[in-house]
Order: sequence, then C-alpha cells, then structure tokens
Amino acid sequence: MKIPCEIVVWYVLPMIRREVSKELVYTHGMTQAEVARRFGVTDAAISQYLKKKRGGNSLVDDSPLYPQFQEEVRVSAAKIAEEKSDFSTEMCRLCCVVKKTGLLALIYKAQTGSFPPVCGGDAADEA
Repeated sequence: MKIPCEIVVWYVLPMIRREVSKELVYTHGMTQAEVARRFGVTDAAISQYLKKKRGGNSLVDDSPLYPQFQEEVRVSAAKIAEEKSDFSTEMCRLCCVVKKTGLLALIYKAQTGSFPPVCGGDAADEA
C-alpha cells in the first residue's frame, strides 16, 4: 500500500514543478536555464516539464479543483520571479495547497483505489 508521502514524491512534486516552470517561463519571461538553476535541476528537466513529458497529470488538469491550484501557482511563481520567496518555500506552500484543496486525495484515490489515511499531522491541524 502506498502512503500519501509516496504519492507526493512521485506525482505531486513533479506536477508542482511543471506548473511553476510554465508560469516562470511563459508569464515571467525567465529562461529555462534560470528556472533550472533556481529549482536545482537540469535544463533538460525544465524542458520536459514544459513539454508535459514530466509532471503531467490529466486527472488534475481536468479537475474542478485545478483552477484554485493554478491561482496559487501564479502567486508562488510571482514571488519566486520577484525574489520575494525561494523555490523550496513555495514548493512547501503549494504542497499544502494540494492537500487542502483535495487534489492529493484525488490523486491518491486514482493511484490506490482508496482514500488516503489520515496523517498524524492532520489531527494537530484540526485541534
């Protein structure tokens, strides 16, 4: 059985990198090389994100939850482009957005056929 953290590593983080890459290149005019440097990945990885060879998830793209996620991506990309925040901070923020919007549960259910278990941190969030 996969745990939610595995889903995050294999599906959510690449999806976030793809979306933020697209926003930084196409909206903020950053080069692939600059985005790669900030992300700590290769130029080729950014190229694959932009061509949807990495990080693509039609389940998320077609979800009614996607526009809310996309708006948060725009906010994060703007902060990164304006150097008001760094990539790792925004990755963590967007990962929380994916969880709070229900996208993580959607991806988890598609991959495992069941709803995700409640994580130990969730109980603390609700208290």
